Amino acid sequence: MGNYIEYDTTGKPHPFYLTRPSIKPLLGAIAGGVLATGAIMYMHDVHLGADPENGVEGFAIGLKGVYLGLIAVMAVMFLWWKDCIHEAVVEKAHSGIAKISFRYGMALFISSEVMFFVAFFWAFFDASLYADQAEMFARVEHTGGHWPPVGTQVISAFDLPFLMTMILLLSGCTVTWAHHAIMHGDHKNFTRALGLTVFLGVGFLGFQVYEYAHAHFGFTEGIYPSTFFMATGFHGFHVFVGTIFLFVCYLRSKKDGHYTKDSHFSFEAAAWYWHFVDVVWLFLFVSIYWWGSLGATAH
Repeated sequence: MGNYIEYDTTGKPHPFYLTRPSIKPLLGAIAGGVLATGAIMYMHDVHLGADPENGVEGFAIGLKGVYLGLIAVMAVMFLWWKDCIHEAVVEKAHSGIAKISFRYGMALFISSEVMFFVAFFWAFFDASLYADQAEMFARVEHTGGHWPPVGTQVISAFDLPFLMTMILLLSGCTVTWAHHAIMHGDHKNFTRALGLTVFLGVGFLGFQVYEYAHAHFGFTEGIYPSTFFMATGFHGFHVFVGTIFLFVCYLRSKKDGHYTKDSHFSFEAAAWYWHFVDVVWLFLFVSIYWWGSLGATAH
């Protein structure tokens, strides 16, 4: 009986990490649903209680639903990440095998994001390559048989979008700098590079807001604005999420024991995500801003 080991009620120890029951996934789904619903109601200019026949305009939803959804998503992100940080730093529950599963999970998530953007690119190329096909959903009526549609004043690719491209590519360099620094245990440059990356991400978002505010077409003014805003807008949302992700990493980089050269996967996940955002933007710049606007009037 000398080799007999008695285990407690949790069973035989193993290298995998089993998470405790949590309500965070449910709250995350609800928050995402609120954000999506708010965005749809804003796009369709929904008025609650409206009765046009009797002249009652009702309550305009506007951007209120979008703001509420964003606040909800950010709150869930904060609470969920707080739990993950506690598991990693305080409980030290993430074993080497668990970290491998994290890597597979992040890789699969980014793969699903690739398919997400493929759908938007598909919509754009489908509308642009067959703009002169009258038999396909009466596209000539909406495009004038030309792409971009006749009368569309597009945004010049080598104006503000080119500056935004340079900003995003530079942020890819700084996040790589941060990764190189933490791999060599250089916490000072790691924090510095992360701060620069977050700054560049915020700058990119600021320029995109400016671009949208000065665009000469609205979201509902045809197939070109719809495909343009859906593709670039969702990319901007991903930059927003990635910037928050990196900002959390930046705050953690200033604390002792959160990141070491041997344990820093949450930052690696943020870096992978950020490089994915960079690559998507390059495709957007080439296909939508440059190729998609050839032969049109730019402002």
